[in-house]
Amino acid sequence: MSISAADVKKLREMTGAGPLACKKALEETNGDFALAEKQLKEKGLAAVEKRADRATNEGKIFVKVRNNTAALAELTAETDFVARNPEFILLGEAIVDKVLEKGYTEIQSDLTVLVSDLATKIGENMNLKRIKAVKAEAGEYLAHYIHGDGNIGVVVKLAADKPDALNQEEAKDFAHNLALHIAAFSPLALDKAKVDPGFIKEQEDIFRKQMEQDESLQGKPANVLEGILKGKMKKYLAEICLLDQGYVKDDNLTVAQALAECGKKLGAALTIHDYVYFKVGQ
Repeated sequence: MSISAADVKKLREMTGAGPLACKKALEETNGDFALAEKQLKEKGLAAVEKRADRATNEGKIFVKVRNNTAALAELTAETDFVARNPEFILLGEAIVDKVLEKGYTEIQSDLTVLVSDLATKIGENMNLKRIKAVKAEAGEYLAHYIHGDGNIGVVVKLAADKPDALNQEEAKDFAHNLALHIAAFSPLALDKAKVDPGFIKEQEDIFRKQMEQDESLQGKPANVLEGILKGKMKKYLAEICLLDQGYVKDDNLTVAQALAECGKKLGAALTIHDYVYFKVGQ
């Protein structure tokens, strides 16, 4: 018999099972909701929603680049055992494939259905936490990096005023190293201009409070204290801003200096137009 979407929805609300499992149960019981519910419970597929409040702190970041677009997704589960499950990994790869195929910029219902179906099958709560798509325009190149077992994923967009420079292996290697650097140092912003002014003020207030409690600074003139504060903020911003951080491959250079050196070798001006950093649970 034909099973309608409304029938599937009704059984899902009754059992919390995934849509595919509900449809199959209704087909096998000729649309008898009581029998279908009983069958799902016997198979252990019901009441997935009752697991929904269980924490999903384990997981992986998935990244794929195709046709000048990168897709990232954070997929989580309750246990590391499930996060290493081949079906979990295939699901993550299917999600980024669909993000690329459909051009998604936000999580859509067809993605959550895929997650729900596997959660039902495995019997553990799962969650698609976030997705992101990054597109490269003319004169831009996308590099990506997955760290370790997939707990960190990075995409970086490198640009050149002479697009042909990005076809050279040295440019591609440098872009890859930038992605590796971002994974290692997790910068909060590209440069100071990209940092929220409210965040800067909050940090300044923290440093002021710390200085007020520092006995060695008691009685110092206001202009001296202001100079110390500026020095602290300069150092702090250098730690959190990508372009000011010590370059992962040569900490005698900042990332900005390494960028300039690489551009000089390639005969082009290089810039970092964007980057995305995903870490499981962050």
